Amino acid sequence: MAKDMLLADQSFLAFRDLLFRGEVRAGQLVSIAELVEKTGFPLAPVREAVKHAESAGLVRILPKRGVLVIEPTPDTIRSCFHLRCMLDQEGARILAARLGEAPMRALREEHAAVRDQAFSGITPELQQWAMAVDWKLHLALAGALGNPLAAGVYASNHDRITVLQQSRRLLPERIIPAMDEHLRIIDAVLAGREEDAMRAVRAHLSGTLRWWGIGLYEEG
Repeated sequence: MAKDMLLADQSFLAFRDLLFRGEVRAGQLVSIAELVEKTGFPLAPVREAVKHAESAGLVRILPKRGVLVIEPTPDTIRSCFHLRCMLDQEGARILAARLGEAPMRALREEHAAVRDQAFSGITPELQQWAMAVDWKLHLALAGALGNPLAAGVYASNHDRITVLQQSRRLLPERIIPAMDEHLRIIDAVLAGREEDAMRAVRAHLSGTLRWWGIGLYEEG
């Protein structure tokens, strides 16, 4: 039994890695047989992995059809990023109340370095670096909450956003605005301006959703 559970855990991580790399993409319908082939794990642990992925909100199991990866619909995108924003705001407020911390100064330097390099020219390597730096700030904000329950929610949402992001190509023109938005969050945190930090997080959400071509709220 323990061995089966270990295989199921390994199978889930392998499946999640496929999703994170975009080898199985958001909105794609894939069969269990395909996942067995792609992950290299036996049928039983793959089935367990798919159930785990469904409970994490990464996929939906469609009986007799296959496994549907989370779809990049406006409602799904809006919900995932809005959830991140709500938790980020509280994290930013907490960090600002502490007048920032040493890691925030290092994050500021790294964001500024990405932004400066982007002005000189954007390469695929810079795009990957920018995305990694982007997530560093969000994870730092989440970590400031010091709440295990919130951490679990944030981690699951992080996985969903990572899969959704694979459905779109990286846009070079988004790097500088995103770094600017992050720098405003960091500067407000380091200056101890709690309300400004929270406001900057909300502005970043608006900028992110504009990049996706959707608004924060549905009209009409």
